Amino acid sequence: MSAMSARPCVKLSILLSSCSLVLLSSSAYSAGFALIENSASGMGKAYAGAAAVAEDASTAWFNPAGMNYLTSKLQGKSQLSSSLNIVAAQTRFKDKGSAPPPSLGDAVISGKKNNNETIVSPVPGLYYVHPVNDKLTFGLSINAPFGSETDYDKKWIGRYQATKTDMKTYNFNPSLSWKLSDKLSLGGGISAQYIDVKLGKAYDTAAACRKIALQSGSTQTLDYCNSKYPRAAQYQNDGQALVKGDDFSFGFNLGLLYQPSELTRLGFTYRSQIKHKLEGKATYKNHAAFVPIVAQLEGLGIHTFSDRDIRANVDLPESVSLSLVHKLSERLEIMGDLTWTGWSSFKRLRITAADTGAEVTNVHENWENVTRISLGANYKYNDKLTLRTGFAVDQEPIPSARHRTPRIPGNDRTWVSFGAGYKVNKKTSLDFGYSHLFLDKTAIDNPGENGYSVKGFYDNQVDIVSAQFNYTF
Repeated sequence: MSAMSARPCVKLSILLSSCSLVLLSSSAYSAGFALIENSASGMGKAYAGAAAVAEDASTAWFNPAGMNYLTSKLQGKSQLSSSLNIVAAQTRFKDKGSAPPPSLGDAVISGKKNNNETIVSPVPGLYYVHPVNDKLTFGLSINAPFGSETDYDKKWIGRYQATKTDMKTYNFNPSLSWKLSDKLSLGGGISAQYIDVKLGKAYDTAAACRKIALQSGSTQTLDYCNSKYPRAAQYQNDGQALVKGDDFSFGFNLGLLYQPSELTRLGFTYRSQIKHKLEGKATYKNHAAFVPIVAQLEGLGIHTFSDRDIRANVDLPESVSLSLVHKLSERLEIMGDLTWTGWSSFKRLRITAADTGAEVTNVHENWENVTRISLGANYKYNDKLTLRTGFAVDQEPIPSARHRTPRIPGNDRTWVSFGAGYKVNKKTSLDFGYSHLFLDKTAIDNPGENGYSVKGFYDNQVDIVSAQFNYTF
């Protein structure tokens, strides 16, 4: 490929990544709602050795200290890497006794007891590494480190806990790497992160109407509610609530790369917690017969079912990674990684009204800290082709079936990965990766903050296909 023909490829790669970031709709496939899918080269070995391998510009994200090692290997040249991961997640829910609050007597939730969905999501990344001088290297990472999406049928039996969940993050992470010696490099960067969250659920209009009537002591209102809504928990009478919020906050990351010999590299990284303070709006679509009741409440200064501004705090966790890469021969390289993530910072999802501080929702999560362990290998088949494979065990931070929610019905997962890297010429290379994630059948027994329980099993499976374009110049 000539220099003239390479430039359009670079521009196309940047354009595709930028468009993907704008259109991003991600589901969470690492612990909690973290997204580890940030390069195709890493995907092929289940991200084993991610903080030590430094084989392309994505090291600017996984360990900025590795940028000096990379530019040295590239003989002082810069590199641009653009990756795109396509994640297909199939979620199947089977009901085993979801029910409305006991206070509703013999009421039964109408609708679909089972729910099947498949969500296909793009997870893009764009990385750039440029040597400033022999000691200093600059890098830039643009990616999506957190995200989650579920979208249930509005008739499904768990709709009073969740119908829609859509969380996206957009992370811009400039970084620097400093070469202290031939064996040791340090790195660090600042993350500027934007988060956008949408949470939807249904609410039982019949139960809400009767509760308001009883609290007001109005027999006229109670007669009205009973005539309009003779049965509770009927999907055709439901109202719909949607909460939207966003925020822009900052964090930082640090890295170290140590090479005791030409055969071995050790990488260590720390990525800080990012505390988001979201501001947004709660909107309601009330059932037609419920609108007069809402108007009465507004007249009394009560805005429970009226559009209003909201606030919420979301603390995205800190993480620590330790990686090892060792060259067994001229062709075979093995690697491993241990990553700890501090999900105990995610104790509850609490949303309040901006003006009064009154709770809109308060779901106790009580997540736990987790670890992810991966092992992998690179096999250099010839000067152009490198084959990869990897295996990982990824813990889920949700402590029990009681704390599991329909918004993030995750469980421990096992990764099996394969991939390849192909060197087109001195300037251009391509990477491909595939992973299948095995998840055990997942129990949920959540009582719900308003008493509408979700009880059953999830049977999930995930497939990920990745591609990456690397250009050296």
